[in-house]
Amino acid sequence: MHLITSDFETYYDRDYSLSKMTTEEYIRDPRFQVIGVSTKVDDEPAVWVTGKASEILAHLHSLPWDNAMMLCQNTMFDGAILSWRCGIKPKALADTMLMSRALNGVEVSHSLKALAERYGVGKKGTEVLNALGKRRTDFTQEEIDAYGKYCINDVDLTYMIFNKMMAAGFPQDELKLVDLTLRMFTDPVLELDRAHLEKHLTSVIERKKKLLTDAEILDKKDLMSNNKFADMLRELDVTPPMKISPTTGKETYAFAKGDEEFIALLDHDDDCVQTLMAARLGNKSTIEETRTARFIGIAKRGSLPVPIRYYAAHTGRWGGSDKINLQNLPSRGQNAKQIKRAIVAPAGYTLIDADSAQIEARVLAWLAEQEDVVQTFADNGDVYKRMAGKIFGKDEADIDNQERQVGKVVILGAGYGVGHHKLQLFLKLQAGVEVELDEAKRIIDIYRQTNDKISGLWKQADTTIRCMVQGDSVQFGRAGVLNVDADRFGIGLPNGLYINYADLKGEQGERGYEYSYKTRRGPNHIYGGKVIENVTQALARIIVGEQMIKIAKRYRVVLTVHDSVVSCVRNEEIEEAQAYIEQCMRWTPDWAAGLPVNCESDVGKRYGS
Repeated sequence: MHLITSDFETYYDRDYSLSKMTTEEYIRDPRFQVIGVSTKVDDEPAVWVTGKASEILAHLHSLPWDNAMMLCQNTMFDGAILSWRCGIKPKALADTMLMSRALNGVEVSHSLKALAERYGVGKKGTEVLNALGKRRTDFTQEEIDAYGKYCINDVDLTYMIFNKMMAAGFPQDELKLVDLTLRMFTDPVLELDRAHLEKHLTSVIERKKKLLTDAEILDKKDLMSNNKFADMLRELDVTPPMKISPTTGKETYAFAKGDEEFIALLDHDDDCVQTLMAARLGNKSTIEETRTARFIGIAKRGSLPVPIRYYAAHTGRWGGSDKINLQNLPSRGQNAKQIKRAIVAPAGYTLIDADSAQIEARVLAWLAEQEDVVQTFADNGDVYKRMAGKIFGKDEADIDNQERQVGKVVILGAGYGVGHHKLQLFLKLQAGVEVELDEAKRIIDIYRQTNDKISGLWKQADTTIRCMVQGDSVQFGRAGVLNVDADRFGIGLPNGLYINYADLKGEQGERGYEYSYKTRRGPNHIYGGKVIENVTQALARIIVGEQMIKIAKRYRVVLTVHDSVVSCVRNEEIEEAQAYIEQCMRWTPDWAAGLPVNCESDVGKRYGS
C-alpha cells in the first residue's frame, strides 16, 4: 500500500476561519476554496499544485488513492476536503497529530511545529501568516511559490515525523483505530432528522422561558449571591460543588468559571439546572439549546460527520470534537435521548448499538485477581445484588431495585479507593439514597473487606508510583499485564503504549508523602486508587478498541461512545450482523485470558431508540 502524505492550503479571513468555525462548517461553506495542495507519494519528492480547481482535482485524481494510506498532520481536516470536495476516499487514513497523543501523552503540544522540534526533523515555516484574506488569484507568482515551498516543507516534516513514530513502535492496531476514527468524520454515513431537531429546539426554548419566569431567578443580586445560588441548587436536588479556598484554607463554594464541577452543571440532565447555570453565567442560551441548534445547522448542510477525537483522554479513551460532544448527549431528564433519536441510519440500513457490559468493573476485578467477583461475572451473576446483599445483610433474592442500585454505586464508585465522604455524595446523586457519614463509612469498610484483592491493588499502585519516581522497573496487578519502564514516568500497557505521568514528583504533605505529575492545568495529585482507575479505564479501552477492529472487518463502524460501538448494517443482514457483533464484543485478547466480558445490543433506525 502506498503512503501519500498530503497538506491542503485553503482560503481564510478574519470571519471565515477554523478559529471561529467548526471543521464541518468551514469545509462545507460556500466561501471554501483550495489555494493549493502538496502531495508526496511514498518517499518521492513532494510536489505543490495550484491553479484552477479543475487542475488541482486532476492532479489529485491521478494519484493511486485506491491502494494508499493518506497521511496528514490533521487528517480530519485534509481528509474531509479530499472526500467531501474532491470525491476521493483513500484506502486508509493516518494522522501524526493523533498518533502523537498516544505516544507522547495528552498534556503536551501536538502541533506540527512542536512535533518537528520534538523529533528533530526540521522547522515549520510561517508563510501561512501572510495568506489572510487572499483568494488564489490574489497571490503574486512570488507569493504562491513561497506558499508552495511552505506547504512542501509541512508535508516533508509530516512524513519524517510519521517514520520516527513508526520506528518508535506505534502499534499497528492503534493505526487501524486512527483510521476507523477518522473515517467516521471524513466518510459520513449517519443522517439527521431535521424536523425532530427543530421541534426539540422549540420545546427547549419555550421550557427555558417558562423556567426563568416560574423560578423568578432574574434578579441578578440573587444569582450572584453564593449562598442564595447554593440554596437554589439545593431546591433542585443538586449538591453545590465545594472546594478549599487557596486564600483562607477553608471550604467554600466552587462557583468560579474555572471550577470543573461547577461548569459541568451547564450540561446537567435537568433543564432547570441548565437554565439556572446559564442565568448565573450570563449566557443567553442553555447548553441543550446551543447544541440542538448546532445539529440543525449540520442537518441543513448534509449528513452527520462524526467528530470523535482519538486518544482524547489520559487513558486513551475517545472524546468529543468539533464542538459537538457525542460522548455526552443527555440520556436522562427532560432532554433524554432527544438528540440521539435525531441521528438515523440511511435508507436501507439499521443501527446496531453494542455496549460492553460493566467492562470497568470486570477489568478491575480481573486485574486485582479478585477471583470470587470474576467468577460471579463468568457465571452471569448479578455483582450489584451480591454487593447489596453484603451491605444490607440479605439474600440476593430479597434485594429490591433501590438496594441493588446502592450495590451498583458502591461497586462502580468504591473500586478506586474513594472514602466515605465521597461515597455519601455518590449514593445521594446516583441512587437517590441519603445516608449518614457513619453508614457511608460502614459500607466502605464492607466493600474493602469483601474485596481485599482490589484494595490490595491500590497499595501495589502506591508502590508503583514510588518506583516510577525512583526510576525502578516493576510489574503490578495480574502478572505480565502492566509494567513500569525505568526509563520513563509511565505505565506500560499490553498494546505497547504508556499511560504517561510527566515530571512525576513526590513531596512530604499533610497526609504523608504525596505525588503529583505535570498537566497543562498545573500539577495533578496522583495516588494508588487513581492509578488503578487510570489503568482500568485504559485496559477497558484497549479491549473495546480491539473488538471494534474485529467488527469493522465485516460491518461499518459509525460511532463509539464510552464502552459502546455503533455499526450500520443492511436491513437484510440485521440478524446475522447482530450475532457477529455480539460475538466480537464478547471476545478478549490473548493478554486478557480469563477475563469474562459480555455485551448488550440494541437495534433500531435511530440511535438511542
